[in-house]
Amino acid sequence: MNCFFTLLPVVELKCAVQCYAWGKIGLNSTVAQLALTSPSFHLEEDKPYSEFWMGTHPNGPSKVLKEGKESLLSDWIESNKDVLGNKVKEIFGGKLPFLFKVLSVNKALSIQAHPNKPHAELLHDKRPDVYKDPNHKPEMAIALTPFEGLCGFRPLDEIQKFVKTIPELSAVIGQEATTALVTGSDPHALKKAFTALMTSSQDAVSEQLGKLLLRLQEKKTSGHDISNQSSELLFRLNSQFPGDVGCFCIYFLNHIVLQPGQAMFLGPNLPHAYLAGDCMECMACSDNVVRAGLTPKFKDVETLCEMLEYNCGSKEENIFPCHQDPSDSHVTIYDPPVSDFTVSRIKIPASCPSYKFKALSGPSICVVISGSGAVEDTASKICLNRGTVLFIPANTTLDVTCKEEDMEIYRAYCVL
Repeated sequence: MNCFFTLLPVVELKCAVQCYAWGKIGLNSTVAQLALTSPSFHLEEDKPYSEFWMGTHPNGPSKVLKEGKESLLSDWIESNKDVLGNKVKEIFGGKLPFLFKVLSVNKALSIQAHPNKPHAELLHDKRPDVYKDPNHKPEMAIALTPFEGLCGFRPLDEIQKFVKTIPELSAVIGQEATTALVTGSDPHALKKAFTALMTSSQDAVSEQLGKLLLRLQEKKTSGHDISNQSSELLFRLNSQFPGDVGCFCIYFLNHIVLQPGQAMFLGPNLPHAYLAGDCMECMACSDNVVRAGLTPKFKDVETLCEMLEYNCGSKEENIFPCHQDPSDSHVTIYDPPVSDFTVSRIKIPASCPSYKFKALSGPSICVVISGSGAVEDTASKICLNRGTVLFIPANTTLDVTCKEEDMEIYRAYCVL
């Protein structure tokens, strides 16, 4: 088995694990399963494991493992900027432009959106204590297991139907907003109705949500089918965040369940929330999030409601299309409309004893999701197992020798 390098060799990374309260517990978490590859990781069976970070973000920086020593990936790149490739090095100021993650979600994350670049710069300038960097944060989520989320505004007729048939929802947004939304008399009716919901008093939200849950429970007890009012999701979210306005958001936003390999692209000003499941996630290297529900964190409701794009679309329209690499049948490409990152899924069947990663003009990070194998050159060998993470410099190819089992590898990269 051979590995051929055109620049610096591929290096193995030790990656950070985040343990936020919403993560899956113990070995139920894909994050924990991947982290077991590291000898320094000690599993706690009752602890939530939520995110596995691969990149240079200071809140969870990866480290280069080389000759028994560890160094920050950011420092290694700073000392070897050619690993980024000429264009990436120039355009992104010698920095890795993306952050790659694995998420394991057991409890809903916040109703949120991300600002575009000019808005991010403005928010950072006005409130650097809340919005800590001036960068945008486009994201892509690719399901590893069935992955559940809210994404984008529902088709308008679906929202209108919910407002007509759920009196508690109508009561929260008020008669004026209800009438405008249902009659279609105001082109800004959706924005006004959603803003009315999100800015309602906590007492009004709690009261009406309590009435709705009681009414649905009584119907359920009587044997009525209440699935047309998203009852299961409503009960679940309320159990996680009792009385939260985010529970009502399910009547405005698409409830999507991605199957493994399907993806959502979360561009600027798109309302969304992750609800449950495991996914790959890639984003620009930023931490800018505007939140407004289903969270104990700071909520910036006014900013969120003002920044959103009130475009309606179906579930299907919010699933991001992928395509097969025309030059490699093993590779599926997820190419969002941003320059910061692209992701590919590489599925190597057991019948394929070796596989060549093609050289790219920019840097990439790979993580082994399943299977095992190895890469080596004349000086070193890296064994590949579930959870192994590699940094591949620009313009570098390598050969992977696979064991007699299927391999699945995700690769995040930036090419310009």
